[in-house]
Amino acid sequence: MNAEAAVNLDANQDQGMAALQGQLDEIKKQVAGIKPGPENKLSMVVFSGDLDKMLASMIIATGAAAMGMKVVMFFTFWGTAALRDAKKQAGGKDFMSKMFGWMLPKGRGELKLSQMNMGGMGTAMLKGLMKKKNAPTLDQLFDIAAQLNVEIKVCEMSMDLMGFKHEELIDYPGMDYVGVATFLAHAKNSANQLFI
Repeated sequence: MNAEAAVNLDANQDQGMAALQGQLDEIKKQVAGIKPGPENKLSMVVFSGDLDKMLASMIIATGAAAMGMKVVMFFTFWGTAALRDAKKQAGGKDFMSKMFGWMLPKGRGELKLSQMNMGGMGTAMLKGLMKKKNAPTLDQLFDIAAQLNVEIKVCEMSMDLMGFKHEELIDYPGMDYVGVATFLAHAKNSANQLFI
């Protein structure tokens, strides 16, 4: 190989390296602009206070947590009634708060079906069928959720509208009383969001 050919070879290699460096710099810019993907998390709004929908919410939540997902449940409006403890009382309520308290179910044991309730007969039939099939009760699902570190957030505004007080709700590990902005912050970074 003569000297001129060696110089041309070096020049071609330098050009190739410069082109490769340019491509690498472009890839670095593109990678720097990529935002991280959503977290392996399920954020769920629990709006309904119906037994069948509450069962579905808890089954999905515990299933997701068992699969390793972080689960955040935001209980709002009618869903908050499921968090009332039948054994607890709260005083100092105004007339409207007392009326809501009287009209809404006091705890999970009083929830009714959304369809085919038939004056309570449908609810009793579903609970009987669940027992026969060894399906977990709503109380058991809440216990399982606590063991799996499912987070429960309660909407402060809904509690205020319904006239519920903190002292009449169930004891659940780490239950928080929050606003919608807290839920939206969780939902924003979640791989999955549900509204039940």
